[in-house]
Amino acid sequence: MALRRLLRGRVEWSRLEAVAREIRDRYDREEVSVRFLEADNWLSTPMVVDERWFVKVISRQNSIVHALFTTGRNLGAFSTGTEGFFEHFSTPAEMAEHELEATQRMREIGLNAPEPIEAFEVDGLGVLVLEYLPEFRTLDELDEAAEADLAPALFVSLRTMHEHELLHGDLRAENVLILDGEIYFIDATNVRDTGAEDAKSYDVACALGALEPLIGADRTADAALTVFSAEELLAAARFLDFVNIRPDHDFDAAKLQGEIEKRASSP
Repeated sequence: MALRRLLRGRVEWSRLEAVAREIRDRYDREEVSVRFLEADNWLSTPMVVDERWFVKVISRQNSIVHALFTTGRNLGAFSTGTEGFFEHFSTPAEMAEHELEATQRMREIGLNAPEPIEAFEVDGLGVLVLEYLPEFRTLDELDEAAEADLAPALFVSLRTMHEHELLHGDLRAENVLILDGEIYFIDATNVRDTGAEDAKSYDVACALGALEPLIGADRTADAALTVFSAEELLAAARFLDFVNIRPDHDFDAAKLQGEIEKRASSP
């Protein structure tokens, strides 16, 4: 946690106050109530304003960490024999704008995501404003039976993204929100169009890796096969070891690989 705090950095209180004042003025409020979230997030300072808006404040330090992550992910992609397909944003404002656009795009193709409000810049900080979903739980906060029930729907949603040439790039349990039994997506990252097919396989590998610790390798593979072919899962399996070295994933890659290969070889 000390390393996480060091890398993420801390936005000065005066700059956070400036963001709060800007939100107050933009939305014609006499005053605003701000509640900071203790989220496990390297790339922003998240807060809830008036229990109505979810706000991400993105600093230059967050942008530098994003650049480090992007470089590491592309090196990992190279290790699988594919060209790196992640892209970095040059400014905090660009990071906020991209997530706003990705959230809008997900809603346009019929997927659930918080309503995007706007993105803007204050004192060099990128600010993203989304609808706040007060009653959500993340996928890994459900009981195992509910997680297993939702697993096929997660892969259906991922297939929908890919059919519309939309790539998530950072799919993990913390980025899958559950509200009233429905799946919502947040935190899409930036992927180059030139690496789209490999990035789709990477997305599937991330979904497999997110589900395996929750419901086991066998049920994860079965859920994926309701949507993706065995050949598509074998393509995704190339990325399992790469995904598993990320600090925000921890799953049995060998067991998943074995379950996928077993199903692919079945007549």
